[in-house]
Amino acid sequence: MKTLSRLGLAAALALACAAPGLSVAQPPPAAVTVPIKNFAFMQMSTTIATGGSVTWKNLDGEPHTVVSTDGLFRSGGLDEGESFTFKFIRPGVYKYVCSIHPQMKATIVVR
Repeated sequence: MKTLSRLGLAAALALACAAPGLSVAQPPPAAVTVPIKNFAFMQMSTTIATGGSVTWKNLDGEPHTVVSTDGLFRSGGLDEGESFTFKFIRPGVYKYVCSIHPQMKATIVVR
């Protein structure tokens, strides 16, 4: 009976791996870079692991800032080529804007 159970389990695993459209969920990354370009955060929503960090890098010729709407983090003005990094230690959803260009908005999801 144990042999049959192992065969059944092996067949089920093989079938699941071969099934189209199915994928194994990947954990969120521990570090992400969000480019700032064309007056936009190039990822409107970014997911990272708890304890992970996000680095924003300004690729525009104009200065930008990265400011959370709840006051958790705030960069200074970032000139072209400069970056700002923040480490997220608690799960949650964090919204942020550029205080110079408030139409620039995005979200970090920490899991």
